[in-house]
Amino acid sequence: MSVWSASAVFTVCIAVSSGMAADTAALTSPAVEPIPHTVTADIQAGIEAHIAKETEQGGGYFPLTYDGKDMKLKLVRVHTEYLANLGPGRHFACVDLASQDGNVYDVDFFLEGEPGDMRVTETTVHKLNGRPYYLWRQQDDGTWVHAEVDGASQELLGVIEGDDAFEFVYNATVPELAENGRMWIPIPESDEFQTVQAKSITIPGTHRMLTDKRYGNKVMFVELTPADSGKSISMVFDVKRHEKGVYGCDDKSPAEFLLPERLVPNTTEFKEIATEALKNKRGGDLVKARALYDHTIDRMQYIKADKKYGKGDAQYACDGGSGNCTDYHSYFIALSRSVGIPARFAIGAAIPSSRDDGGVNGYHCWAEFYAEGKWWPVDISEADKYTSLATYYFGHNPANRIELSRGRDLVVEPGPESGPINFLAYPVLEVNGKPVKVAKPKFGFTRKS
Repeated sequence: MSVWSASAVFTVCIAVSSGMAADTAALTSPAVEPIPHTVTADIQAGIEAHIAKETEQGGGYFPLTYDGKDMKLKLVRVHTEYLANLGPGRHFACVDLASQDGNVYDVDFFLEGEPGDMRVTETTVHKLNGRPYYLWRQQDDGTWVHAEVDGASQELLGVIEGDDAFEFVYNATVPELAENGRMWIPIPESDEFQTVQAKSITIPGTHRMLTDKRYGNKVMFVELTPADSGKSISMVFDVKRHEKGVYGCDDKSPAEFLLPERLVPNTTEFKEIATEALKNKRGGDLVKARALYDHTIDRMQYIKADKKYGKGDAQYACDGGSGNCTDYHSYFIALSRSVGIPARFAIGAAIPSSRDDGGVNGYHCWAEFYAEGKWWPVDISEADKYTSLATYYFGHNPANRIELSRGRDLVVEPGPESGPINFLAYPVLEVNGKPVKVAKPKFGFTRKS
């Protein structure tokens, strides 16, 4: 059993919330000055050097023996938001490594040493394709130990019920531009379940607010020049969030959400799959939706197998049976619509539940379906990771969320020349009418007491 002392700010990579499924836990000993929650370049250099050395010695693959099997792995990414100093000369890193068969292993590394001379002292496989083998639990004496996933508390698994309040930070960087560009950025809004107040918004270039025509999302339209290359986008919001349960119809007709979208088509194949999943099911749309929810959990695997995942392509999810939260929910939405159940998409971020500040590991999405005169929120990818929460996530979103936008195929004016925006969480950038990739934004938060 691994035991680690909390003699300073201690950050470990544990799966408790978000579609990307990584979270951290932190505590500060009053006897030691806290180490700020910052990405430490020296730790990143140390773990990358270790992986590079082992990969070279392994003939191009990082060797790892797990569960009696010798594996050959390739580096996918270092979770820079979870690099941490554990005390003098002691460090932590969390890394994704992919096997030759496409499985992704989340591996925890503990290191010792100083910058430029770090050595790995412990290597532990934490998750497979987003599913945790263990969590971290703090003991009464301040140390942290591995905890079993089964029987873990809702909060340890990423769920805050009731209310939550936090400051949410959205940071991004304009890439190098050789010509003028145009960018679209989501601006979260208040609704029945969240109250959002902008504390500060710093965006380069010239910009103005747009509203998408179908869903009413607020979108910041930004016009950039080469002089804006490398400049920062920074937005800070105060958020008060209520746990989202089943709620009444809004100003949109549910029938609108039976219509297909570019990556969520209405095809005979989806109808046939849904019909088979509903065979011998008796009852109304609520019974049908639960059957399709369970079918999606059984059919899908949380695997980022190739560059096609993460687009919310229902056909891709159907063909491969894998993907991330966007793919899970697009598949469910396509099935639901095929049998006459309105369903819709939303995207934002899952705020960690086991700590009160730090990084947030990217976007997370969910869906809603309409039955019995109400909208029912569902989070199928999280339910798939934590089977004990499958019932909770059929009809609930926890309070520790922020919604950035809702809907697919967003239309604004002016909009991208490439067509409607697929969904909006990260900035969308075009140069000469062609999409340009923007580095993944860095999300952060500080919980309010």
